[in-house]
Amino acid sequence: MKLISHRGNIEGKENVNENHPTHIKRAMDHGYDVEIDVWFDNGWYLGHDKPEYKVDLDYLSNSRFWIHCKNLKALAYLQNTRLNYFWHDTDSYTLTSHGWIWAYPKSPSVAGCQSIAVLPEIDNMDTNLFSGICSDYILNYDKTGSL
Repeated sequence: MKLISHRGNIEGKENVNENHPTHIKRAMDHGYDVEIDVWFDNGWYLGHDKPEYKVDLDYLSNSRFWIHCKNLKALAYLQNTRLNYFWHDTDSYTLTSHGWIWAYPKSPSVAGCQSIAVLPEIDNMDTNLFSGICSDYILNYDKTGSL
């Protein structure tokens, strides 16, 4: 099962540190992939609600990143790369560029599909049919297989 840290969080939501490169590195040091929020605005930035932390394309090239494009410029640019990226708003599902189904919180999975349960802790969702989990509490899933 893929275990993905949501914005670098591993033991709960940390609004102040989310998407900060140091926070992301800590999650990766624990062995997790990381979902990051990426903007393109005269350069590359990390940040959830706005561009905050300047990075470069080499930084984004890490194969353990699940890149959530936050604006159309980021999506359009990444279309010409081999990076693992996606865009969604409130869609129940979206498909990443590497063919994974990214399931919006509270959206069920279908057996046999490569799918990621996003924030299953919101409603204590059963993750057994998913191939991976993206969570603010990923350390807990890693220890027990469920929250």
